Amino acid sequence: MTSTQIAVLVVGVIAVIALGAVLILQNRTKKLRARFGPEYDRAVAETGNKFKAEAQLEKVEKRVSSYPLKPLTGADRDRFQQSWRAIQAKFVDDPAGAFVEADQLLGAVMLARGYPPTDFENRATEISVDHGMVVEEYRAGHEIAIRHSQKQATTEDLRKGMVHYRALFDELMREEPAPIRARAVGQS
Repeated sequence: MTSTQIAVLVVGVIAVIALGAVLILQNRTKKLRARFGPEYDRAVAETGNKFKAEAQLEKVEKRVSSYPLKPLTGADRDRFQQSWRAIQAKFVDDPAGAFVEADQLLGAVMLARGYPPTDFENRATEISVDHGMVVEEYRAGHEIAIRHSQKQATTEDLRKGMVHYRALFDELMREEPAPIRARAVGQS
C-alpha cells in the first residue's frame, strides 16, 4: 500500500467513526425528546447546552428507573377519584381551599405511585420521565400556586390551575401506564 492509499483509508475510517458518532448522538436526542417532551427543551434552554442537558436528563431517567414506581391499587384509585370529585365540588364555595387541596392530593398520588417526597423542581423533572406530555400542566399549576401563596391569584387563575392539575391527575390515575409495565419486564 502506498502512503496515499493509507491516508485515504485512515480518512475513510475516521469518516465512518464520525458518522457513527453523529448517528448515535442523533438517536440519543430523538429518544430523550420523545421521552421527556417539553421538559427536553426546557432543560436545553436552562443549561444553554444540548449535551449537558441530555446528560442531566439521562441522569434523571436513571434515578427514576430505580424508584419502586407502581400502578395504584383499585382502592387507592377509587379513594383519590372520590377526593378529586369532592375538591371540584368544593371549588364553587371555596376556590382557594379547593386549589390547595388539589395540590396536596397530587402530592399524595405521586407518593402512592412511588415517587419520593422532594421539592417541586425535582418532582416535576422526575414526573417528566414517564409523563413528559403533562409536566408543563403541572408546572403551570405550580406557578399559579406560587401566585396564590403571594395573594396574587384570581379565582379565574385558580380555576385554570385546577384544569392544569387535572391533566396530571388524570395521567397518574391511568390504570397501568406503559412505562411502569416496561419497567416491570426489565425494559426502560
